[in-house]
Amino acid sequence: MGVLRIILTVVYILICIALVILVLMQEGKSAGLGAVSGAAETYWGKNKGRSMEGKLVKITTGLAVGFMVLAIVLNLAIF
Repeated sequence: MGVLRIILTVVYILICIALVILVLMQEGKSAGLGAVSGAAETYWGKNKGRSMEGKLVKITTGLAVGFMVLAIVLNLAIF
């Protein structure tokens, strides 16, 4: 079981690094500019899932779920 724990720890570290990189790649959500960018938001809001930003959000969400699951598994006393 020691080898499995080492493998899971390496995967956990890789997910942590990937999460940091993906979060830094994403654009900030500025709440104060809602009235200024309201017209552009209607078009980009429809195609958000197909854009690069939408893909980054989906990948970040998946990695965050993996991060949480691995954190719980690695803290169990079964290894």
